[in-house]
Amino acid sequence: MQDSDDAASAFADLEHALSLERFGRYLAWANGDRTRAVELYTLNTRVSESLYTPLQMLEVTLRNRIHAVMQDAHHETWFQDEAIILKARQIEQVGMAISDIQFDRKDVTPGRIVAALTFSFWTTMFGPDYETLWQQALHRIARRPDGKGLRRKDFSGPLHPIRTIRNRIAHHEPVLGWDLRKHYGNILSMTEWLSPIAATWCRTHCRFEDVYPQERIALHQDD
Repeated sequence: MQDSDDAASAFADLEHALSLERFGRYLAWANGDRTRAVELYTLNTRVSESLYTPLQMLEVTLRNRIHAVMQDAHHETWFQDEAIILKARQIEQVGMAISDIQFDRKDVTPGRIVAALTFSFWTTMFGPDYETLWQQALHRIARRPDGKGLRRKDFSGPLHPIRTIRNRIAHHEPVLGWDLRKHYGNILSMTEWLSPIAATWCRTHCRFEDVYPQERIALHQDD
């Protein structure tokens, strides 16, 4: 009886620490089984941690490849050129990046601006408004392993859900309901298109395959 009371108290303390709203998703997935809910929360945390490595490499490699190609095709501060940047939100993001650099009392250099721009800025570069830019210059950022070129949609399709997963991980939200094996494969594929050596590094150091279960994760879904 004492062990049961202690376990109930531990669950209550954990739920309080996480907030019922956050822990509620795991309870629903576990169909009310608190032990299973804690297991799912722990797995979600470990999987999220493992995905940080490939997500980081994709984001850094993507922005650096875009900047290198656009700098060669146009000029070093192409991201401030409103003849190139077509979306108002991206222009705002550049302004915010500059403000953040200035707030830190650092020199505003192109390299620092590129590093400060959000993943959203870079993924927007693959939207339909940038098809012409893709045809003219952006297509040079990557190639398939067999040397064949890529379409803009080869990036825009998989990048949209990957950005959502990235943001959910950054905000400590559940991701187990996603087809993470599929998206992990897409992350590695795009990274390899951008930089084969970066993809090799990811495969060497990423723990996703060790952490993510081989069998299907059973999640109770509400009717």
